[in-house]
Formats: sequence, C-alpha cells, structure tokens
Amino acid sequence: MEQFEKQIEVRWADVDQNGHVRHSAYYDYGAHVRIAFFNDAGFPNSRMSAMNIGPILFKEECSFLREIRPDDLIRVNLKKGSVNEDASRWSLHHELFNQAGKKVAHISIQGAWLDLEARKLAIPPADLATAMQGLPEGETFVYKKQ
Repeated sequence: MEQFEKQIEVRWADVDQNGHVRHSAYYDYGAHVRIAFFNDAGFPNSRMSAMNIGPILFKEECSFLREIRPDDLIRVNLKKGSVNEDASRWSLHHELFNQAGKKVAHISIQGAWLDLEARKLAIPPADLATAMQGLPEGETFVYKKQ
C-alpha cells in the first residue's frame, strides 16, 4: 500500500495559552487519521458497530519535535509497526509534518481489537487484517543526540 496520509488544518480550539498546539491535540490528529484509514479500508464505525468490534489502545506516546502553530496546515501519516499475523495485536506510528515538510512529532501506539459485546480481546475480520498488514513500514522514534 502507498502511504496513508491526511492533511489537517489546525483549528483555533487546538491551541493552548502559549500560542501553540496543545499536546493532546497531537493525539487527536493521530486518532483522526487512524479512523480515516479504517473507513477507507471498508470499516466505518457503522460496520464495526454492527460487527461488535472496535480498536482499543494500550499505550500511546508522542515525541514532540517542533511547535505547531495556529493556521498551520499539517500532514499526518499512518505506518505499520508490528502487526501480528491475524492483526489482533498491533503497533502503529504516525508522523506529523508541517507545511515546510519538517517533522514536528512522532506518535507510537500499541493496540488490539475489542469484542464490544463480550468485552474481551478479539480477532478482526481477515480483510481488515490484510489492510493493516498492507500499511507501509514505520519505525519507533528515538531522539538522537545532536
């Protein structure tokens, strides 16, 4: 699969009292792109609800590299970390870039699928697993000494 990416316009509501994007908005941008990926893969919320399945996160971590400011236009991608064969457990990554093409943040998440009725971990449908396996490879971000 080619890179999955969305362009996002920073909203006034995303900005904190210091005049830059608040930390929790970065996580919202990642979630927005993940849900858009599931929609594009043929699994909108309505289909997941009908199947009694939904994504859950065990861990979400953001490395903040540069400020994002009001009126910025950013790009957020979705890449595969480790996804087990049936895609029941996975790690994914988001890279966020400003309009100058500079990386502003890296989000790493670990998650699984939840059976919404049994409230237990589940295995997703095979076509969803295939879509997740088809994401381009990403990597865990590590700060490098400059």
